[in-house]
This record gives sequence, C-alpha cells and structure tokens, in this order.
Amino acid sequence: HTAPGSRQQVQGGERRAQPATGASPARETRAPFRFDYERFRRSLRHPVRGRRAGEDPETRARRMKIKEMMKFAWDNYKQYALGKNELRPLTKNGHIGNMFGGLRGATVVDALDTLYIMELEEEFQEAKTWVEKSFDLNVNGEASLFEVNIRYIGGLLAAYYLTGEEVFKSKALELGEKLLPAFNTPTGIPRGVINLGRQDTRSLFSPCSGMSWSWGWASAGSSILAEFGTLHLEFLHLSELSGNPVFAEKASPSHFVLNRVEKPQGLYPNFLSPVTGSWVQHHVSIGGLGDSFYEYLIKSWLMSDKKDSEAKKMYDDALEAIEKHLVKKSAGGLTYIAEWRGGILDHKMGHLACFSGGMIALGAEHAGGERRQHYMDLAAEITSTCHESYTRSDTKLGPEAFRFDAGTEAMATRLSERYYILRPEVVESYMYLWRLTHHPKYRQWGWEVVKALEKHCRVEAGFSGIRDVYTTTPTHDNMQQSFFLAETLKYLYLLFCEDDVLSLDDWVFNTEAHPLPVNHTNFEH
Repeated sequence: HTAPGSRQQVQGGERRAQPATGASPARETRAPFRFDYERFRRSLRHPVRGRRAGEDPETRARRMKIKEMMKFAWDNYKQYALGKNELRPLTKNGHIGNMFGGLRGATVVDALDTLYIMELEEEFQEAKTWVEKSFDLNVNGEASLFEVNIRYIGGLLAAYYLTGEEVFKSKALELGEKLLPAFNTPTGIPRGVINLGRQDTRSLFSPCSGMSWSWGWASAGSSILAEFGTLHLEFLHLSELSGNPVFAEKASPSHFVLNRVEKPQGLYPNFLSPVTGSWVQHHVSIGGLGDSFYEYLIKSWLMSDKKDSEAKKMYDDALEAIEKHLVKKSAGGLTYIAEWRGGILDHKMGHLACFSGGMIALGAEHAGGERRQHYMDLAAEITSTCHESYTRSDTKLGPEAFRFDAGTEAMATRLSERYYILRPEVVESYMYLWRLTHHPKYRQWGWEVVKALEKHCRVEAGFSGIRDVYTTTPTHDNMQQSFFLAETLKYLYLLFCEDDVLSLDDWVFNTEAHPLPVNHTNFEH
C-alpha cells in the first residue's frame, strides 16, 4: 500500500535531507515509514538479470536446459499440488508436512525469485497471483522458526527486492511479526518452534498462542546453532523495510551471547540452552545443525557492505578453529571436514557440509595476501572432495553423508546415508568457485549434475529424490523438495550465467538461495 502522505517525498528535497530511517522528530503527524524502493534500485551496481553480453552457444544452451527443468518442475507442481507445500511427483499429488505450522505454498514462495531470474514471466505471474489471492497467514500450528524464516521470509523478501511488488513486502512483514514470540526467552536466544496462532499482547504467554517450544529431539530443550544463528540476514531486512528496529534487535542477542560463552577449542557446539545461554553438549559440525551459522557470519559482514566487523571477527576465529581441529586429509589425499563429539573426531562429512567450499571461497576473497590464497586452495580442495562423493557413485549424484574410514573414501557406508533428496550444497559451491576463479571444471562438474538429475531424478510429473545413489535403478522417494526450485536449479542456472546476473557485488544469498541486497546505501539499522 502507499503510505498516506508519501506524496511529500516527491515535493522538493526537504525530506531527502533526513537519514533514510526517517528520523524526524516524533510527532503525531509524521508520515508512516515508507521504504524507498527506487533509491534502493539505483544503488545496485548491476542490472538484476545482467546485461547478457556475448557468450558461447554451448553455455547458453546449457542454461536454457536448466530453465526448461525449472519450468517442468513448476508446471507439474502447479498442475498437481498448487497451494500444497511440495509436489509428490510419482503419485501426482501434494504434500503438506508439519514443518511450516499450517502455512501452505512453500514451493510457490521458494520458486518466486528463481522464476523471475530465469525470465519465466508467465510462471512468475502464476506464483505471484497465488501469493496475492491464496497465501493465508492466519494459521494455527507449530512451525520451525528456522524453516519459515529461510524459505518464506527469505523468499518473500527476495521477490520484493527483485520486483518492488508491495504484496511480497507486506506478507513478509506480517509473517515476521508472527515469529517474534519465539524470542521471549531469558537469553533472547529463540526457541526452535513457534506456534503461528493468533497473538495479541495480552495472550502472549497463554498456552494457545505465540508460545514457542524447542524441538523434542534437540538435547534437553536446547536451541540449535544453525537455527538461531540463521535469522540475522532476514531480520535486518525486515527492519529495513518496516522502519521497525524490533526485528534487528531480536536477531542480535545471539551474537552477544555467543561472544561471551566459553567455546571449547574455539569451536561452537550445536546445542545451546535458551534459558542459561550455555552449551548443552559438545557436538560440533559444519554440516546439519551447525552449517548456516558460520555462513551467516561471513554473509552478515558482506551484507553490511563490510562494516559489521564483529561478525567478520567471529567468522575468522571460527574458521581458524575449524581448520585447526576439524579439517583433515584422507590417505587418498582428499581434504574433508570431520565432525567433533566431545573431543573425538567422527570422520564423516554430510552433504549439507559441502556448502562450506563456497563459503570459504567467499570469505577468502576478502582475506589478506597469503591467507587469501590459502583459503581459496582450501575451498577448492573441499569442493573437489564433494565432487568425488558424486563421481564415486553409480548415479553421479552424491549421498547424504560420506565417510573416510577404513579404506572407504568419500562414500556412504550405511544404507541410511545413501539417499539424495535433490540437495543444492555441492552445486552451490560449484557456482561460487566458478564466479571466484572461472576455472572451467566447475561448469563441467555442474553439467554432470544436470545430466544425472535428468537421468535418475526426472520422472513423468516432476523431479524426485532417490533412495540409493549407488544403484543405477534407483527407487524414487516421491518428493520434489521446494529447495530444488529455490536453490539447486537457481545455482545451476547461475553457474551458466554471466557474473553480473545476481552479481555478488550487489546480493548475498540466504541459506535457501534467496538473494538479499548488500547495503550499499548506508541505511541505518
């Protein structure tokens, strides 16, 4: 909606002189805060979809193939599951699940920015229309704070920044407000689960609304590092767009508590008590449970246009500890990141940890001299190990986790770790390493993944994960994950784009691959 009184912005320059936060004296007549979208667009260094300079026909053909895969994934979702959270492509129906607390349309919100970037105009309009007409936020149910934030808030924010369409902004802010009660804990570190039911201030602590719990399986009511550490980017933008500092303030205590708490060997364990602010147990991993906490430290610094020096220092110190205690080289010469359980190493790397090649490369760009080359080398080695986990399987897709034990390298040894659910982390690292080195092998590796997806995951009505990557006659899991459209296909597409499409100068990707803008304009937070 257009704020009443916003016409003032057009007259003369009298309002321009004030800071972007609209920090005029508080008085009853003050015009409501209105984010200046045009000013934001002018601050971007590159056109959002790039300039499409001359390129070789093969690269263009490969990009068009990935665009076709996206259209196929979307069209089938639209036909059989529109409004549900995911498509079940074998049974041709929809899946709702319990992660999102009654919210629907996860695939729609996750796909918006990918459809836009790929110039799938008609499909983007279909998705936008669903958000306008059918996306209901008045739901009751327990949701993962983390999942709702990275998929829904992230997807809506990115769609708004890319298009300027108000509906995306208003839905993001309305949903953001529903997440705030999760932060009502003694430390300000949120619990993992939020009830999205109706909340007014009187009933904030009544049993039926806005109460938050921690996941039953998280150790003794603790909060998960990757979950409470993966809110900062989105919540800063919620404050940016609303003019309300409450979001940024809620996302900040985590850094304060984490700076203060004693870290074993400089490492961050995965579980912290939101009540006492101390660790619940000493399990450290760069894979699931820990992963995106580290990612959001370096990205918070980049998004602040390199001003958030606290986040940068936390990242540098954490990476140093990780390299010292967790980075190992196998007998066969593969560099991997092990997991740490109370001082004992588990020589296993999860598919989720494969994002770290891209993260370390992104951070290396900004390290000085020898450190820069050192970290670029480390990033390339980890990415190469993750590539090995793909090439050593019969399907050329990687398992959920792979080990470096007696004689086995970069392969899953347990049946329970052999599945592939259309995850993006490996191609995410290919995309970053391509952009930062332009070594042609990364595009080649990405194209191998495209061929494998087409061969083993594409079914009559969409794409499905597979239960065992080590057999060429895989059983499908009947699930087209929303992150396949948000992340896997977006990163593959960008791998075959010029660097100015969603340029890393202008955008930081949230952990669901939703692009959020770098703050070039010195907006106050």
